[in-house]
Amino acid sequence: MQKINEKIRNIAIIAHVDHGKTTLVDGLLWQAGAFRQNQQVAERAMDSLDLEKERGITLVAKNGAITYKGVRINLVDTPGHADFGGEVERGLEMVDGALLLVDAAEGPLPQTRFVLKHALERDIKIIVVLNKIDRPDARPKEVVDEIYGLFLDLDAKDHQIEFPIVYTNAKKRIAVKSPEERESGKDLNLLFDTILECIPGPKVEEGPLQLLITNTSYSDYLGRLAIGKIFGGSVKIGDRVVLCQENGISPETKITALFAYEGLKTVPVEVASAGDIAIVAGIEELKIGDTVCEASKPVPLKRIHVEQPTISIEMLVNSSPTAGRDGNRLTSRVLWDRIEKELRTNVSLYAEKGQTSDVVVLRGRGELQFAVLAEQMRREGYEFMLGRPKVIMRETNGVSEEPLEHVVMDIPETCVGSVTEKLGIRKGEMTNLQKMGADRVRLEFDIPSRGLIGFRSQFLNDTRGLGLMSSYFNGYIPNKGHIVDRVNGALVADRPGKATPYAIFNLEARGKMIIKEGTEVYEGMIIGENNRPNDINVDITREKKLTNIRAAGSDENIILTPVPPLTLEWCIAWLADDEVVEVTPQFLRLRKRVLAANKRSIIRTPKEDKT
Repeated sequence: MQKINEKIRNIAIIAHVDHGKTTLVDGLLWQAGAFRQNQQVAERAMDSLDLEKERGITLVAKNGAITYKGVRINLVDTPGHADFGGEVERGLEMVDGALLLVDAAEGPLPQTRFVLKHALERDIKIIVVLNKIDRPDARPKEVVDEIYGLFLDLDAKDHQIEFPIVYTNAKKRIAVKSPEERESGKDLNLLFDTILECIPGPKVEEGPLQLLITNTSYSDYLGRLAIGKIFGGSVKIGDRVVLCQENGISPETKITALFAYEGLKTVPVEVASAGDIAIVAGIEELKIGDTVCEASKPVPLKRIHVEQPTISIEMLVNSSPTAGRDGNRLTSRVLWDRIEKELRTNVSLYAEKGQTSDVVVLRGRGELQFAVLAEQMRREGYEFMLGRPKVIMRETNGVSEEPLEHVVMDIPETCVGSVTEKLGIRKGEMTNLQKMGADRVRLEFDIPSRGLIGFRSQFLNDTRGLGLMSSYFNGYIPNKGHIVDRVNGALVADRPGKATPYAIFNLEARGKMIIKEGTEVYEGMIIGENNRPNDINVDITREKKLTNIRAAGSDENIILTPVPPLTLEWCIAWLADDEVVEVTPQFLRLRKRVLAANKRSIIRTPKEDKT
């Protein structure tokens, strides 16, 4: 028999990237008294990872809890980037309602559609929060119409489309009933009251314990920790439990510690009841999607299923001449152990061993997902190489099909021609063009996922850094054939040594450099991008011959073009099929798979994609 626990509300904050989710969570935590008045708290307090603080985006779903009017509100802050959609799908399994955050100027964007689609599939109650109403270009009425259109487009049921709307300015921590009241707003009480009134308490099953594991953590003192929502029964320290896994039931074990969330901290509790989100210790071999049950009555819940990956990348053991100088973790065994550890907490990442022992094939949602994992690993002391990302094809009735992306771009009007031309070359088809103000345009394209690999850096150049681009997976289409990847060839070092200013200065006419003077190079290492389609083997270590003859004006004044530092995303996007990026704790180096100049061709011929 089901009952409703009115003393608890479980809600997720879902939105497109950079629409203000974590800032709003900060405001909710402050107003609910989760922090002391004089406490020093960093902005975006829930973004606890170093990479999240540096990039300004949420990468991992996180939990918190606040109390308002005697009701415990469990919060789940989810990522806003499409590459981390698995975190969103996992977070939605824990909640009964969601705050759908939308920028009052930008309106619904691709990730807004993605998260709303999954929320509607789970039939959870939606509260629309129109944020950033203080923006000078805010257009709340038009955005509300766009949100209704999005609900209709996603075939929302009648009861789902009757959603309440709250207008907020998350930075100033105010919530109002209409944009006209934004100057009179004082706090977020309206949003709190709307949550209590519109989002139902969790449904509670009477009977034995059922705790669905939606996240995991680790404690040096307690070992593996399981985090999840209790759907039935209750749990306390000392209870004998089993784990209902994908392939059966684990041996009986005992709960050694029990915690609940209070603000952003975890606090020990004696008992946790149905409807709450709890953290339990004492279970070692666990995976996300497993169910913790009473030892005497194991009744598993439905496992968490996320959308399948659309892109893959090779991770290889570092075989460069510089291998082992920076990192201390570079063998195939330690790489595989680290990947297995990641698979325990990342439900949207898959891995398998390659055709040879020194290769691991990762499958996921996008380039950023791989770049974030690689960045975390290099900071932990790992060395490895990454190949060019490839899309995952599928066969349907004998027809080869590839993933399709729907891309939405907000760009300056003067850049429409160049962006449209580049996407046309990559087999993109325009589906919408909309004026967004005096000098901004919104473009929408359907394009094969292969066409987006390496396009983002070009897009930023074409729009002079003023363009916004996001995309979401939009099904499969028949294979479109060859798509041009990188037009330009590479400048490749033909011998080991150190790059000299004299050599770089004389090679700048050949192309764009990606290394600075003094950089140590080896044969087969890429030092720049050629202006022409083919590769060139060059001597980057050449020095000026010294003589004792000098004359005024005969020496050239060497002034080198500044070289921006390499980023993992740019390196992965720039790669061709015969190239890899060497990743170490201190350096990123681009190189050819075959280092010896006499064993590889400099002619880059287009090949049909056979991924």
